[in-house]
Amino acid sequence: MAEHTDYTPGAGSVYIRTFGCQMNEYDSQRMAGLLRMSGFKTVNDPEKADIIIINTCSIREKPEEKTYSDIGKYRSLKEEKPELIIVVSGCVAQQRGAEIIERFGYVDLVLGTNQINRIDDLLSEIKRNKRAIVQTDFCQNPYVRPFPRARDQYSGYVTIMQGCNNWCSYCIVPLVRGGELSRSSDEILSEIHRLTDEGVIEVTLLGQNVNSYRDPRDGITFSSLIDKVKRIEGIKRIRFTTSHPKDLSDELVDRYRDIDILCSHIHLPVQSGSNRILSSMNRGYTREQYLEKVRKLRCARPDISVTTDIIVGFPGETQDDFRQTLALMEEVVFDGAYSFKYSPRPGTRAASLTDNISSYEKDERLQILQDLQKKHTLARNNDAVNGIQEVLAVGSSAKDPLEITGRSRQNKVVNFKGARESVGTLVPVKIIKAKNNSLWGEAVG
Repeated sequence: MAEHTDYTPGAGSVYIRTFGCQMNEYDSQRMAGLLRMSGFKTVNDPEKADIIIINTCSIREKPEEKTYSDIGKYRSLKEEKPELIIVVSGCVAQQRGAEIIERFGYVDLVLGTNQINRIDDLLSEIKRNKRAIVQTDFCQNPYVRPFPRARDQYSGYVTIMQGCNNWCSYCIVPLVRGGELSRSSDEILSEIHRLTDEGVIEVTLLGQNVNSYRDPRDGITFSSLIDKVKRIEGIKRIRFTTSHPKDLSDELVDRYRDIDILCSHIHLPVQSGSNRILSSMNRGYTREQYLEKVRKLRCARPDISVTTDIIVGFPGETQDDFRQTLALMEEVVFDGAYSFKYSPRPGTRAASLTDNISSYEKDERLQILQDLQKKHTLARNNDAVNGIQEVLAVGSSAKDPLEITGRSRQNKVVNFKGARESVGTLVPVKIIKAKNNSLWGEAVG
């Protein structure tokens, strides 16, 4: 491991703004932890910070536009505080590199997705040499340095792999995260042991496609990794995301039947219900194969919650293709769905296709789809009423500080009447009421 020239303790404060997925959330935690080791404290107000980090997402056009808008907000702050250091990290940083410095001359550091471990070194260099740095090289082990988490966290993320080899025609991930790179199981288990020492009882295993995980040392599969994690004392819940349907094995489905602490939730992006569009997207499965995998999952774990991603308005999507997506939704009845209008991403294969669907038509299809999903989500939530849900209590409810909030095994938000002392524990909660995006109940027992 390379030596690191850290700041001296008491060096200042850092504000981190995070866009995008859980992988970005994890990377923000890493940056905060590494800087905390160097004497920094995190703050919630950018005006009180010595360093501002914008951790970016470029999976769709809209988050990238939000990134540029967010960077622009800090120009006046930089003019008032010339010593302020502004960092742009994440997928937009990886993709755009020096373009960001050219467009926003007051940005000090452009930090790629594989270079987060070097953040303290690079900040030291900026302070020393008074010049901007762009660092977007890929490396073999971007997770080599351990880092401390913030206190009072009972659920923790652990990246087990990053990158993707699937090259879906619309997706920019292989360009900004690189090819698949799995961590060794020993490294992963060591990080989870550290989490349990810090009070974490629920762990979420992260990767762009966790189903294709392979230990680089002994080749064990993702299912075997779960077998190892379940034996760690102190871990009471296991989650993972994201799964690619074509790589979802029967071996992994069996784990839902056999491992009780594997939570009853899977995020399984379908993207479209039309075989023609799935082929154009290069997804590697048919709607029939997807439906069969959902059937197997529900046989193995009848109470499993299934969520998904869906794109509307992909180039060439006809009204019939769209109706097939709605029909698939009616057949599965997802617990939740992230749905988006297609937007071309530079460098992807789909960007060369004629985007022949108007913005108006995309908006209309998206609204129809989201209205249907709202109905399905409420129906799934209503199924929980009068039942008992195991909830990991994490703190006070945002809307009512006298209530406790947490998540069920099905990954649903549950607010309930209960004792403050229950925070950090698994609480049986009787569900009294279902809402559009959450459940409400009372602690029992």
